[in-house]
Amino acid sequence: MYVFTPPAQASLAVAGTSDRFPVRRIFCVGRNYAAHAREMGKDPDREAPFFFTKPADAALDTPCTVPYPPLTEDLHYEIELVIAIGKGGSNVSENDVMEHVWGASVGVDLTRRDLQAEAKEAGRPWDWAKAFDKSAPIAPIVPISDVTSVEQGRIWLAVNGETRQDADLSDLIWSVREHVSILSQAMELAPGDIIMTGTPAGVGAVSPGDVITGGVDGIGTLEVKIGPK
Repeated sequence: MYVFTPPAQASLAVAGTSDRFPVRRIFCVGRNYAAHAREMGKDPDREAPFFFTKPADAALDTPCTVPYPPLTEDLHYEIELVIAIGKGGSNVSENDVMEHVWGASVGVDLTRRDLQAEAKEAGRPWDWAKAFDKSAPIAPIVPISDVTSVEQGRIWLAVNGETRQDADLSDLIWSVREHVSILSQAMELAPGDIIMTGTPAGVGAVSPGDVITGGVDGIGTLEVKIGPK
C-alpha cells in the first residue's frame, strides 16, 4: 500500500487518436547540430555525443501555455526532433534502432540559459537549467509507420511569426540511428523513453506573451505561448 496516492502517469497525445503515449524518461542530446555548437562556443567535430535528462512530468501536450519559470531572466527555446521508444533493449545496433522506435514528434527544450551558464562556470550539473516544470512541450506523437523520415526534412521555429531557427534533420552531427544506439550502450532503453535529439542554430530568449511555433516537415507542428512570470 502506498503512503499517499501515486502521481498520475506522465503521458503525451498520440496524433489523430484519443490514445496516450506513457512517458518513462526524457533523454536529451546536447550540441547535435554543428552550427548550434559553434554559436555556443564549442567545437562541432564528432566527439562522442553527450546526454542530459528531464523528468517525465516535464513533458506536456501542445498547444499549451507555459508559465515563465522562476529563477531566470533568460528563458531560451530550442526546437528538436523527438523520438519515442516503444521497444526496450541494450546495446542496440544502428541497423536495429528503428525497430525500437514507436513514433516521432517535435518538441521544445526550454532552457534557463542564465542558470546553465552559471552551472557551466562552476562545473555543476545542468538540472536547474533544463529539468524544471513544463520544460518539454511536445506535439502529438506520430506512429513511425506514418513518418516519412527522421533523417532529413526541414526543422524550424518562429517567435511571434518571425523565423529564428531553420535547418534540416540531415544536419544532425549524430543521426537518430547513431545516437540512439550509443545511448543504449549506457542505459537500457525501455518503452516510454523519449529522446530529444538536439537543436539547430538560432536559439534565443523569449518573454511573457511570446508565441513559439515550430515543426518538422512530415511529422508535425506545435504552438507554445509563454505565460506571465
